[in-house]
Amino acid sequence: MSAEHDAVHESLPRAWGAPPLRGVLRAQPEDFVVEEVLGYAADGAGEHVLLSVQKREANTAWVARKLAEFADVDERAVAWAGRKDRHALTTQALSVHLPGRPDPDWSALNMPGVRVLGAQRHGRKLKRGALAGNRFVLRISKVQGDRAMAEQRLLQMQARGAPNYFGVQRFGRGGDNIDAARRMFAGRRVPRAEREMLLSAARAQLFNAVLARRVAQANWNCALDGELWALSGSRAWFGPEPFDALLEQRLAAFDIAPSGPLWGRGPNPAGAACAQLEHAALAAYLDLAEGLAAAGLEHARRALRLDLRGMSWHWHGDDALELSFTLPAGAYATAVVQELLDDAAAQAALGDAA
Repeated sequence: MSAEHDAVHESLPRAWGAPPLRGVLRAQPEDFVVEEVLGYAADGAGEHVLLSVQKREANTAWVARKLAEFADVDERAVAWAGRKDRHALTTQALSVHLPGRPDPDWSALNMPGVRVLGAQRHGRKLKRGALAGNRFVLRISKVQGDRAMAEQRLLQMQARGAPNYFGVQRFGRGGDNIDAARRMFAGRRVPRAEREMLLSAARAQLFNAVLARRVAQANWNCALDGELWALSGSRAWFGPEPFDALLEQRLAAFDIAPSGPLWGRGPNPAGAACAQLEHAALAAYLDLAEGLAAAGLEHARRALRLDLRGMSWHWHGDDALELSFTLPAGAYATAVVQELLDDAAAQAALGDAA
């Protein structure tokens, strides 16, 4: 099976050609720094406490459970906007519901690798996915390869973005989530939380299949007839409509991007050549598409192109490269890294979406 037909088990096509470098990503957690960008500040009053938490070698769910124990509240009283990777140095927001209760002494929290950097009252519980994005600082050590070609690749990505693939972690170990989704669609009953995870994995598989085909055809960052456009910084989308000078300007300015399907029920809203390409790419996954439609999900869209906001890089000597960029919520640093590094190194960047 080709790479464009199996987005889990094989390498996904690169936008800019073979990766120019080999190296080690995440030799230590400090090599993979993630700072959550909520896009708003605490309002200073309310029943919730908005915490800024730095964690090292700790996953988000474990931190939330420990915060609940420390504050003597039910685990459901602790919420977060995005799940952050364990094998990294990350800073993120968590909210704790404390109606009519004073704040505990957060400085007394004793959790290895975890620090509360700030705490302010807030009127609302954090909602999953309700964040603007994540800032990444990645350090690649023991770098080998063509440095001049790497510089060219970095300039291309800075100017024109990268494919917005879902990371392999969305699919579970060895792609097990896709097999489990197929069993669920065949009638196996699963708990609600697992059901949502499997539906998400099935959608991601179909999206990656479409994006892989468009990367292979070099039309992932330009318009096709019948294109649906994703609005930058939003889950909104529009189209299809004729591609004109205004749309061309908005595309060049990263205000909009071509989109791919988050599959659901009913007809595909894309038109013409765009719809034809998507249906061809999904031919190998009709069981997943039919399962998603039967589950009652509505069609949605996701940008095919990542805008690497604020992208910069710095070489440390001859064998280390530091990358900095900001990605929107739900995007994976894996998609950026794989344009530079071979598969083994690119797969080291797991768990980096929120």
